[in-house]
Amino acid sequence: MQSIAILGATGSIGTSALDVIARHPDTMRASVLAAGSNVSALVALCATHRPMHAVIGEADALPALRDGLDSAGLDTRAHAGGEALCELVASDACDTVVAAIVGAAGLDSTLAAARAGKRLLLANKESLVLAGELLTGAARAAGATIVPIDSEHNAIFQCLHGREAGADVRRVTLTASGGPFRGRDRAALAGVTPAEAVAHPKWSMGPKISVDSATLMNKGLELIEAHHLFDLPDARLEVLVHPQSLVHSLVEFVDGSVLAQLGLPDMRTALAVGLGWPRRLASGVGPLDLAAHGRLDFEPPDLDTFPCLALARGALRAGGTAPATLNAANEVAVSAFLQGRIGFLSIAALVEHALAAIAVEPAESLAALGEADTRARRHAEHAIATGAIR
Repeated sequence: MQSIAILGATGSIGTSALDVIARHPDTMRASVLAAGSNVSALVALCATHRPMHAVIGEADALPALRDGLDSAGLDTRAHAGGEALCELVASDACDTVVAAIVGAAGLDSTLAAARAGKRLLLANKESLVLAGELLTGAARAAGATIVPIDSEHNAIFQCLHGREAGADVRRVTLTASGGPFRGRDRAALAGVTPAEAVAHPKWSMGPKISVDSATLMNKGLELIEAHHLFDLPDARLEVLVHPQSLVHSLVEFVDGSVLAQLGLPDMRTALAVGLGWPRRLASGVGPLDLAAHGRLDFEPPDLDTFPCLALARGALRAGGTAPATLNAANEVAVSAFLQGRIGFLSIAALVEHALAAIAVEPAESLAALGEADTRARRHAEHAIATGAIR
């Protein structure tokens, strides 16, 4: 019986993972469910899936979690805080960890799972963007298996049969839907609202990831992830806009062959790959009818209208703490946009401002990365507060 910890259980990836797990009750169970602050949603999931442990991120919410579990008649043990979560993912409470906590908050628990040698289904892109060398190094040292759950990286993983990209790989192309604003120019984006930005045309995601998709920052972060996951230099990584979101990535080999992974835009496919690899599991995703879809379109990304992609590639090339600066400034910018404090176009401007102002340092430790993260957040907040970026 595979015991699975789901970090970010109340989010879209967490609920998709629970859907796949529930289809295989004889071979897998959700043993640990973790959420940030939504106690009622976490208790409801516990009532359905009966995990051994439930973890709420906010320490002061522990009494409410205990009361909720008791009221539901559950014997699930209640925990709170990041330290408790790290202890659980490193323990025998689970052998597989779905890391789906959004943002830098998911880094510590993801590293704990890697260091404990767990099978790590990685949906927390910030762990690789901030600490890719540390995470992949820890996984290799402990014998952990990392299966990426982003549809694009999962597609590359499948095309490479779970190995790194060797000398036989000429290039890897990640596809992007283009987001809700594909085809618009910069002038048309000046007045877009948060509600418009989170309305993704293909995927159901949280607000932060949806805004990242709208700016193409999501694809930029995925370039950095691919670099670490598959040991690929920037020169062998490309992006194509593919609005149908059926081709999730392509791998071109030196003999001219190109392998692509196709499927409906449903995260349960990637999760089933991660949970079952190298076996294939039923995921609940329907068949792909290409005749019904009719066509597959591809176009280069518009870097003038969506500069975040170029900013992320620049951070990848700079290395060191530059990706941490990029990520932190972007998190502050997206949050400010969602709160109505800055405009949509100011997201990229704020990230560019931080990258230009903050020196790149060697990314030798979590402490160094944490300092870079803190500096970037302070810089971005100050730029907003003083009106340098509106």
